[in-house]
Amino acid sequence: MNSQLTSDYCMLPVIRSPRDYQVFRISAGDTNRLAIVFDSTVAGDSLTVCVEIFDPHGRTPTHRHHFAVEMFFILKGEGMAICDGKAIPLGPGDSLLVRPTGIHEIRNVGDGRLYALCFMVPNEDFSELIRNGIPEELDAEDLEVLMGTIKG
Repeated sequence: MNSQLTSDYCMLPVIRSPRDYQVFRISAGDTNRLAIVFDSTVAGDSLTVCVEIFDPHGRTPTHRHHFAVEMFFILKGEGMAICDGKAIPLGPGDSLLVRPTGIHEIRNVGDGRLYALCFMVPNEDFSELIRNGIPEELDAEDLEVLMGTIKG
């Protein structure tokens, strides 16, 4: 056994349920909400993990990150990523990696909600931007998707 793998180096994991997530809209007119799973406030590390929930035909503003890498994993719905002028269709199970300085936006091209797990490393003040937004709640549909209780 590796001598580095002792209880002296073990940290208790942080476990959260969708019922624990704090949810925000960054601005009043936004068509997407962000449910924070982990961020520096919760995990103490420079990362942000959230579930981004897009209203039907909603989208993010076009933006870029100066030094953070952002990754999206599509949980449900149909989307379109626009990255440096290129359109890329997204569906359940698809992953998208956006490198630093890449100009991008995500659009919900479907009639239902689009759900994406979003990772940003390092945080680059993303969670602070989210937390300064307008508090929201997850509704029954959101909880069904996030807790895997979708029927049919």
